[in-house]
Amino acid sequence: MIKGWAAHAPKEKLEPYEYDPGELGPEEVEIAVEHCGICHSDLSIINNEWGISSYPVVPGHEVIGTVTALGAQAKGLKVGQKVGVGWGAGSCMHCNPCIGGDQNLCPENVPTIVGRHGGFAERVRVQWPWAIPIPEGLDPAEAGPLMCGGVTVYTPFEEFDIRSRDRVGVVGIGGLGHLALKFANAWGCEVTAFTSNDSKADEARSFGAHHVVNSRSDEDLQRIAGTLDLLIVTVNVSLNWRAMVNTLGPKGRLHVVGAVLKPIPVIAMELIGQQRSVSGSPNGSPIMMRRMLEFAARHNILPQTEHFPIAQVNDALAHLEAGKARYRIVLDM
Repeated sequence: MIKGWAAHAPKEKLEPYEYDPGELGPEEVEIAVEHCGICHSDLSIINNEWGISSYPVVPGHEVIGTVTALGAQAKGLKVGQKVGVGWGAGSCMHCNPCIGGDQNLCPENVPTIVGRHGGFAERVRVQWPWAIPIPEGLDPAEAGPLMCGGVTVYTPFEEFDIRSRDRVGVVGIGGLGHLALKFANAWGCEVTAFTSNDSKADEARSFGAHHVVNSRSDEDLQRIAGTLDLLIVTVNVSLNWRAMVNTLGPKGRLHVVGAVLKPIPVIAMELIGQQRSVSGSPNGSPIMMRRMLEFAARHNILPQTEHFPIAQVNDALAHLEAGKARYRIVLDM
């Protein structure tokens, strides 16, 4: 039996929960959870905001732990190894996206906390490619949020061939945004932080921003119009989308990684005239997660975290839901 914490209905508090995981599958890895970050997606699944939740829900998809058992067909790992787990727990490994290295885009991709139990527990199981080795030099107590939040904001830099001379903007100085600022700065880019809260300006600079603008200020947005090569939107709320698109220079890209649930209106001619793009992406493939962790270790990139013991998981979730997290929460098992 595995002991964990589960929600049994939308918007209910988590309660202690035990479940029988059955026999270890041939491609599965079992991991003893030591730390697990809390992502806003955990709240979305607990509350069934996306309509895909299956109860009881054991959340948790920013896991750091130690391999305790390997299925007969699991490859490249060993018992006792430190690994991390993110949003993905499995994929088919035979479709075109999987063969091409985009397993996170597999039509049969299995999220860690949808229809199965995640990392707010003693142990968690995933298909072996999705157990990502943690490089030396990354503090395992702090690295959990890199497994989802980190790879989500790192992926656009590789996916769109961002160069060190590029000018990158980041909308939102939160759980995703502060990591995006760190990655953009380490990438060598000129970095502009967008925040609706002027009190975060100094923190944004400490995370790597060279410039800070107020996302609600027409004057600020007009001042930087036509200057950015990439604008990463990490928030999940509606913005002044026309003004955001118009911060982009020629061939600039507005890229959404925050789960904005309302439509994003764009004016075609404002894209066509400057050959601009609007795009989005989810987390990342196993190889992207490996590369992200290697880059983070090389540049000493870790999230700013607050820690709660697992017994205080409901307090931690309330802290996040109230917008008080600075900037990622980690549960210690």
